[in-house]
Amino acid sequence: MQIKIIKQILFFFLIFFYLFAGYNHFANPSFYFPIIPPYLAAWANQINIISGLAEIILALLLIPKTTRAIGVKGIIILLIAFIPAHIYFIQKGTFTLGSFTITPILSYVRLFIGQPILILWVWWSSKF
Repeated sequence: MQIKIIKQILFFFLIFFYLFAGYNHFANPSFYFPIIPPYLAAWANQINIISGLAEIILALLLIPKTTRAIGVKGIIILLIAFIPAHIYFIQKGTFTLGSFTITPILSYVRLFIGQPILILWVWWSSKF
């Protein structure tokens, strides 16, 4: 019983997390531009808008049980699609992103620990 409650709480937090993340693409686009790899910089604005819309739409798809599987798969695909940005973090070395300093170690942790944890969180918390 406790696990089911934890899953539900994590699931609703997941929905909120992606709704907020998507909204933030529009409220604070300058935060995202520096993390777009240079070979995609010509389309930075479009990538930011598409990413924000995708996060919002996929979060909303998690709510009804009938579309939840689509939302889960979409977020997992989105997280995989963000891997080039994480690789770019590693290549970039130490840099400042907003008020955060991103070091190469932190970039490795985000790529090899953070991304798999997010993917597992999406998959696991949606199974209730």
